[in-house]
Amino acid sequence: MRIDVSGSGESRTEDPSGTPMIERGERGGATSRRRFLAGAGAGALGMTLLGGLPAAAASQGLSAGDEAILRFLAALETIEADLWQQYNEIYGIQDSEVPGGSGNALFTKAILRLDADMSQYIHDNTDDEISHFTFLNAYLSARGGMPVSLEQFRTLPGSQATGAQKGKKRLTNLMELTVDTTWWTRYRSSTKNPDLGDTFPPAIPGLLKGKFPAIPRTNADTLPKKHRQAIANTAGFHFGTIEQGGTSLYPSLAQRVKDPEVLRVLLSIGPSETMHFQTWSDKAGNAPPLTDPTNGLVFPDLNKPPFGGQLFQTNLIMPEPTVFLNRKLPHVAIIRPTETQGAATGAVKFFTADGLFRGQSSAFFAFMTNLAKAADAATR
Repeated sequence: MRIDVSGSGESRTEDPSGTPMIERGERGGATSRRRFLAGAGAGALGMTLLGGLPAAAASQGLSAGDEAILRFLAALETIEADLWQQYNEIYGIQDSEVPGGSGNALFTKAILRLDADMSQYIHDNTDDEISHFTFLNAYLSARGGMPVSLEQFRTLPGSQATGAQKGKKRLTNLMELTVDTTWWTRYRSSTKNPDLGDTFPPAIPGLLKGKFPAIPRTNADTLPKKHRQAIANTAGFHFGTIEQGGTSLYPSLAQRVKDPEVLRVLLSIGPSETMHFQTWSDKAGNAPPLTDPTNGLVFPDLNKPPFGGQLFQTNLIMPEPTVFLNRKLPHVAIIRPTETQGAATGAVKFFTADGLFRGQSSAFFAFMTNLAKAADAATR
């Protein structure tokens, strides 16, 4: 049975068991998402959906564990949308799908050295993350759960450079990053798996030894030219760092959900994060080798000694078959890691170590930690 739930082209379908499934109508997707960004808010959107559901369907709620997992993912997707919006304002395409900012010609030129389509990919990644948190909050409300809003924590200053929305407060800080690039060697290894306790060297060791901008802080970051390119290179590797997290997190948490439809939601959103990750895996290797004259950050040629070989081969973007579950089993191409124990709290710790939350309040860290602990406590 299909029921219009919002008046904007979105519909709800019930499977034979009566479980509600929110589907995207021909017109509803972009329209409702833009309305959300214009200020409707997660709660308002959720109430719109919930208000259109029959009482019987609305009362068919989520288990506490499933709701906790969906709320944690909605919060992380909100954070991802915030950081990708900042990237899009500087490097991407600003249009009716992803409004805000005006672009920065010099930094866009720098990011295009990694690939001629970078601006389009950044735009599309941003649009996808907006759709993820909007859908998850709406779905939570439609199933009788509580959507997540992080608006009270939107307190951090953003870039003051040309192209950015200078007065807009942010959830994330892209100007003091400590970027973990071990994903580069992890997915190229044919003998190691983090789920079995293995560790990996970073592709760009210098990015773990300081606090580096991935967007210009002010127009002063425009010069010298190698500094500008180093900022764009940092962004290029950070894209992969962020998206490998979602690539692992969705299958890790999917192992803990109870409801078949919630499982469907996680198994449908998760692979889109993997598509993002493989795109950025391909592009990061094109970052021009250089040394930033302002801080000594080195981007090496990954195809030359002491790098090079299988672990650093820049056109090796598909996961190498490796060990899984037991070292005695045949090697297999997999997402890694997918260990479910502590997956949510691990994600918060990883983002914190990345520097994304530098400057955030203790209340923000407490809020995110509680969401993560609740998600990790969920059991099938």
